[in-house]
Amino acid sequence: MANKFNAWIEAVRLRTIPVSIAGVLTSIGYAVYDNKFCWLPATLCLLFAVLAQVASNFANEYYDFKRGFDKVGREGPRRSVTEGDISPKAMRNATFATLGVACLIGLSLTYWGGLRLIAVGILIAVGVLAYSTGPYPLSHHCLGEVAVIVFFGLIPVNLTYYLQTGCWSTEVMLGSIAIGLMGANVIIVNNYRDIDDDMTVGKKTLTVVMGLGFSRWLYLVNGLAAIALVARIWLSCSAAWLVIPIIYIAVHIALFVKISHLRGRALNKMLGMTAMLMFFYSLGFLLMCSLN
Repeated sequence: MANKFNAWIEAVRLRTIPVSIAGVLTSIGYAVYDNKFCWLPATLCLLFAVLAQVASNFANEYYDFKRGFDKVGREGPRRSVTEGDISPKAMRNATFATLGVACLIGLSLTYWGGLRLIAVGILIAVGVLAYSTGPYPLSHHCLGEVAVIVFFGLIPVNLTYYLQTGCWSTEVMLGSIAIGLMGANVIIVNNYRDIDDDMTVGKKTLTVVMGLGFSRWLYLVNGLAAIALVARIWLSCSAAWLVIPIIYIAVHIALFVKISHLRGRALNKMLGMTAMLMFFYSLGFLLMCSLN
């Protein structure tokens, strides 16, 4: 029983969950900054974001197994379906059950966003599956990073802000791109780690097509560009708060240097640290907006 439970926890991929949380925290920060924070839709958006990501992680494991993209003893974390810890049917059912619960939560958000929100919900649900399956799986055609920018940056940050405030903001749009770029770095580390496995099975990630050098530098540029995009709001606050983006940049550069010297399983820790850096940045941003 314990082994089965651990297998499901591994399938959730807890080290990546901060990516979905960060977008909602950032959006809450903007709403607080504008004195328009509304806790209920924000909380529902957080639940929706986490469940959608878990469903995406389950779908990725199930459909990569079905397509033969995973193999026993891969460099990344243990894949429970491939290793026989969880049956393909159970993982498929868990994917759609989790996505179904997320959709129910999404429907409740129409109270604040109206029925037109259903179209956005359908887009997100399709995106959860399209990342790993369908006629043109995004993660298999160099579009994994783009998908993360859209579904973990643009959509959650702007939509959560809108559901709290009833309006859109250029400043929030820039912040959503910044969060998206930070999230894309998690995928970059993931694909950087898996390049040998992906090349073996013909999976065309951006790293496979463009090479390790390109991915390393893209990782660095993404993090620096993210801070540049939100520089105005940081510079408008008390100087003491600048310690947060400064720490982010310093740790980001340190991770870039470390990643440049690692391969394979050694990068698992770097993936988790990249996700946690994104989370702590968004938490610091929320604190700044709340206390400045």
